[in-house]
Parts: sequence; structure tokens; C-alpha cells
Amino acid sequence: MQWFMFSVFSSFLPEQVNLYCSRLIAMSHCIGLLSIAAKFSLLFFLLSAVFLCSSLSDRNPEFALTKTEESDLKEENGKESVTEDDADAEDLEVFYPTNWWQTVHPGQAIPAGLHVRLNLQTGEKEAKLPDSTNEKSDMKDQKKRKRLDKVDIDSNSFTSQELKEALAKLKENEKTKSTMEANLEDVRKRFRPIEELKAEFERLNMRIETDYEIMVKLINKFNSSDSMLDEKIAALYDLEYYVHQVDNAKDFLSLGGLQLMINGLNSTEAVMKEHAAFVLGAALSSNPKVQIEAIEGGALQKLLVILATEQPLAVKKKALFALSSMLRHFPYAQQQFLKLGGLQVLRNLFKEKGMEALYVRVVTLLYDLIMEKMLLEGAQNNEDQMEEKVQQYSQVKLVPAVVEQGWCAIVSNLLALPEHDTREKVLKTVSVLMAFCKDRYRGDQHLNITLSMLRSEYEELAAEEQREGDKDGYFKELLGSINTIIQELR
Repeated sequence: MQWFMFSVFSSFLPEQVNLYCSRLIAMSHCIGLLSIAAKFSLLFFLLSAVFLCSSLSDRNPEFALTKTEESDLKEENGKESVTEDDADAEDLEVFYPTNWWQTVHPGQAIPAGLHVRLNLQTGEKEAKLPDSTNEKSDMKDQKKRKRLDKVDIDSNSFTSQELKEALAKLKENEKTKSTMEANLEDVRKRFRPIEELKAEFERLNMRIETDYEIMVKLINKFNSSDSMLDEKIAALYDLEYYVHQVDNAKDFLSLGGLQLMINGLNSTEAVMKEHAAFVLGAALSSNPKVQIEAIEGGALQKLLVILATEQPLAVKKKALFALSSMLRHFPYAQQQFLKLGGLQVLRNLFKEKGMEALYVRVVTLLYDLIMEKMLLEGAQNNEDQMEEKVQQYSQVKLVPAVVEQGWCAIVSNLLALPEHDTREKVLKTVSVLMAFCKDRYRGDQHLNITLSMLRSEYEELAAEEQREGDKDGYFKELLGSINTIIQELR
């Protein structure tokens, strides 16, 4: 009986033994109800069961009553036991999450951004991916970037892959830094410092000069009695380049260069007159301050003298350029031009042989001066400065002088010239003069015949343009101007 009971109990699990032991203890309360023989047998049975429970409990290390605490082990061994938190991150097994809950085994490294829970039924730690994959990915990337930027090497919060990426980033930064230092060293070898270059230039008596300093040298060379004619012409040629700029022209004026150019117009050398007029015209272009100083210095009279006397074509061409630069947008100069008989001087150019190259330039100047006044009078501007300018232009009686001196016929006769560019400029001038010269044009049979011939010529050229796919071509525009003039003369 006793051996049988011991065999039965030894086959049970520890949990079952605990259950039976508790029940036997409860049954001991009922001993008083049995006979004496039965009591001795039951007592022996109970002692055997208790002995069996005690022996099985010592054999099972996980038994609740005999579990040794970590603190006890620490005290017994004299040192801490090694836990999974102290393991190297490289040796940890990485947990690979899914969308379902999975058991996290001891020693596995959990990636950041997962949902983690403790299963109360099994007592195991479980983890899975967040419900939104995008959310998980964003959280993971953000945390990874923060960790990599901080280069925190805590093995409890970083995976081995993250640590490798951080290390790679450090190596890349070091490589970039070394590359920059190498490039800087290469630049230092290839180029010399500015201080060294300045010192070398000083040893060679070389230095960078400003436009002002260059103009001073050129003016001195031109004005020097020791300079040869070729040297003076070279100086004038270089000065023309610099005085095109408005600020340089003002400096040129303050250096006395403008008066030297005006005096140069009286030179006995034609080439000197030509280049002096060229520099003067460049300085006068769109520069009111220089224009005022030039007309007060007598430049207008000297230019008209050159145009009225026998001079080479190149000299008169440059003198006409300087005159045009002085008159444009300067009503006072235009008024003085008319008083000095400037229109008559220009008209006489059409009577001289070999001056055909100046015809279009003169007509273009007249057209610009007439349009300049018309546009200003038609502008809707009530500013005081603009009103003063309109008042100045009102004193310039250019159009009446043009009609009185016979410019209507002079301009229209230029339509017989073969160049299309010349015809274009003449047609524009005829259109502007139409309001003042209409009666004269209607009685001019030569003009009517010329206009008819031009219309036929440009109709063919415009048709050819259209066939080539150019619907709004150059010749169609000229044809439109001719048709407009013919229509107004009817």
C-alpha cells in the first residue's frame, strides 16, 4: 500500500502534488471520525505524502517556494549575474516584427517604434508593427535620424544596423573633411596670396589704374607739346571709348577735356578735327550737364562751321554726329541751332557732291527732333519739371522752318534711292511732315509716280514673304506705309 502510493505520487507533476497535498491536509480534519486501525494507516499515508512533496519541491528549481532571488545570488556569489541587458548589441538576435503579435524571446533586440505588451495569460513579452505602416516607418526614420545624429551608442536602444550606419556616417564626414583640406591645399599651391601679387606688381612698377587716372594720362598726352600727331590721335581714340559712360564724361568735363576737344575743332589737321568731334559727340550723348557746358563753350558754332565749309567726308560725318548728340533732348540747343541758321547749313549738304552718305543721317535727325517735340506735347504729365520742358519746346519753331526752307521736297526726293533702309526712314519722315506738306505733295507729280512704283515693287516683295510663311514681314510693313501716304494724298 505504501509503495503503491509513493509510485503514484512520484508520477505526478509538481503542480499536481501541491494540489493533492493541500487536499490531504484538508482530509486530516476528518481523522477523528475513523477507527483506530484506519487512523494509523491514514497517518502513515499522510506522512509519506508530505515527505514526497518535500522531495519533489527540492528537485524542481522553478517551484514557487524554493525559487532563489537574484539578490540572493548576488549576495552568495559576491558579484552581479550577467543579464541580457549587459550583452553586446552585436551579439543580440534582432526581432523581425510583423502585423501580428509575436513572442519576444530573451536576448532579442526590439527595433524602435513597435507596439509591445505583456501577455498576462502566458507571462511572455510580445511585439508587433503599428497599425499604420507609414506611421511606423516615419517614427522609425525619425528616431533613427535622431540617434544617428547624436551618435548615442547605448546598446539597449540601438540595433546593430543603426550603429553601423552611424559609424559609416562618421567615416564619411571624416572623408569629406579630408577632401576639403586637400582641395584647400591645392588652391594654396596653385594661387598666390593677393599681398604677394601686390608686392610683385610694385616691384615691376605695375598697378591697376582707374578710368579717371587713365583719362588724366590721355588728356595730358593729347595736350602735351612734345606729343606727335599720331600719339595725339591715339589718345583721342582711347578717350572716345571712356567718355561714352556718363560718369566718365562728367570727370572728363572736370578735367578740362571737353574744352580741349572744342578747341581741337579749330585744328588745321583734318584728322585732328575728325577725332576731336568724335570724342565730343561721345561725351555729349544723353548727358545734359556736358551738353550745357559744350554749348556755353562755343561747340555749336564750331560744328556748324565745319559742316558749312569744305571738309573731307569723314570730318563732316563726325561733326554731324556731334551736332546730333548736342541737339537731341536739349531744346535750348535746338533753339540756338535755328537762330544760327543750322537748317540752312544742313540743306546745303544736299547740294554738295560726294555727301550722299550724310543724306539719311540728316533726315533721321530731323525726324527725331520733330517726333521728340510731338511726343512731349502729347504726354499727359502735370509735373512742374515736365511743364517747364514743354514750355521750352514750345519756343522751338522747327516744323515751320522746315516747311519754309523747302524740306518737304528734299525729303520726298530721297524715295528714289535704292536702299530699303533709306526708303524706310524717308517714308517715316514724309508721314510726319504730311500734316504740314500735304498741299505740296499733292501737286508733286514726281512724288505720285515714285509712290506708285514703290507700291508695285513692295507688293511683289510682300507676296513673296507671305509665300515663305512670313505674314508680317519687313516689306509688308513698308507697303503699308506707302499705301497710307497714297491714301492721304487722295
